[in-house]
Parts: sequence; C-alpha cells; structure tokens
Amino acid sequence: MKISLYPPLSIYEIGQRDNQEDAIWPLQPTSNDKLFILCDGMGGHEHGEVASQTVSQAIGEWFETKAIEPLTKSQIEDALAYAYAKLDEKDEGEFRKMGTTLTLLYIGGTGILAAHMGDSRIYHIRPGNGVLYQSRDHSLVFDLFQSGEITYNEMNSFSQKNIVTRAMTPGEDNRMHSDIIQITDVQAGDFFYLCSDGMLEQMSNTELVALFSSEKKDEEKRQQLILDTANSQDNHSAWLIHINDVISEEGDKELVNEEPTARCNAINILPQSVPDDDVVIVKEAPKKQSFLTWLKRLIRLTKGKK
Repeated sequence: MKISLYPPLSIYEIGQRDNQEDAIWPLQPTSNDKLFILCDGMGGHEHGEVASQTVSQAIGEWFETKAIEPLTKSQIEDALAYAYAKLDEKDEGEFRKMGTTLTLLYIGGTGILAAHMGDSRIYHIRPGNGVLYQSRDHSLVFDLFQSGEITYNEMNSFSQKNIVTRAMTPGEDNRMHSDIIQITDVQAGDFFYLCSDGMLEQMSNTELVALFSSEKKDEEKRQQLILDTANSQDNHSAWLIHINDVISEEGDKELVNEEPTARCNAINILPQSVPDDDVVIVKEAPKKQSFLTWLKRLIRLTKGKK
C-alpha cells in the first residue's frame, strides 16, 4: 500500500493560558513525512511543557534513527520506552509529577498505525460517511459514561472532566501503555485529525464532519478551526492530515483493518442519535462485524426499549 498526502497542516494556539504546554512533531512538515505526533502536557506551569516537548521530540528522534519498515506495534512500544527514559532524565522529583497525553499517527506500507494515551484524540473522517474512528478518551468522565454513571450529555458539564486516567509520566512505577491500532481502510480524500482537548471545547463531532466534508480548501478548513476555537480557555493544537492517493499493492488483502471493531474506537461506544435518557452502551463489537450491522443492532435495541 502506497499512501500519499496533501501538505499536512498544523494548529498550535496558546489559548487563554500563560504558556504553551502542547507539543507537535514535526515542526515543519512536508508531504513526505510519515510520522505525526501531538502531546498535551500537564503538571503545572513549565512542567507540562517539559513533558510534552520531551516525549514528542524523543519519539521523533527514535523514528528518525531506529524505525524499520514495515513498522510494527512493537516498534511503537519501543519508541515509547525510549521516550519514557528521556522523561525520567527530566524528572526532578516533584511531588506532583509532570506528564503528557499522546497521539501518534504513522503512515507506512501496511496502512496507518494510530496510538494514543489520555484525552487528546485521533479522528478518521471520511467526507460523505462521517467518523470512522475516534480514539476513546482515557479519562474519568469517559469511564463514568461507559459504566452508566453519567449520560453522554452530562460529560461536557461534568466538574472533573479534565482528569485523565492514562498519561506518560516519569518513574518506573508509572509506565502506562498506549492503545495502538492498525487502519488499512484508507481512501483518497480521507482526513486524519489529531487534536488536544482544547480544540474540542466548542466543536462537536457533527461540526467536525461538516467542516471536513465541505468544499473548502484545506487551509480554509484550518482557518475555520482556528476561528471556531478562538475562545478556548486551554492550549489547543491539531494536525490535519489529508490523504491524496492510495495505491494498492500485492499483499494488501492480507492486512488486518482493526478500526471497525477496536475497543479503543469510541464510535463503538458513543450513542448514535439516541435520546439522552435512552443510551445504549455497547461494550465490545463482535469480531468482523460491519458498522452497518452494528448500527442496525443498535436501532433494534433502541426500539425494544420504547
């Protein structure tokens, strides 16, 4: 599989904060880049900045010097281990540990590998079809929603919605693992959108799909995203990765597309136009179940509750 890109575009806004705790990689992207990283730091003034910059640069460094095609999930885990070691070197023993979320997208010969940790997100959006993948937030509010403690509509106003349950922090006892999936259903025109939570304060999935499905040029879409999130209280950063072309190669049919049934794909959990008081929670989609089959099952379950 050969995947080519339109020029990748980034957003890197400080918002209403005093300093920038987000970090992106690469700093000056080209259409030939294969690796894209976005991190959102935490831990107070300066500490979050150190964590996000350290992790993004360390992973970028590792890929430049050690990555071997075809890239595997184990190589991504090796890259994270390298980043953890670099993070340990920056640890000053503070009581409140610094940390960072992680989103990573690698575009290679076996499709796309997507890894995430925390509440920064990765979206796969296909104009005309909608969201094919939304990374499941590692957050307290999402855990409470999935367990049925709060409704979907209550998530945005929940008082502790900023608490993440998984992040990269220094220390041997703090090694969290990322969710990693392989995506092989990639088509020309698809968008991959990586963003920190600050980009989502005033943007719904419906609005994202409408924007990415519009006839606007990519730079116009980037400018619209900046405009729509101008009042964000948090730092807000993003990557817009637009697929130009996909050329099939021998052996592509043997590749596994994990996107539709991945447990870390939030569209397998989020309600699909279901009323607030009638949410159906799907814990795990059956193997090889298509999205259409899943949607029909959801509709049947919803009708059964009326």
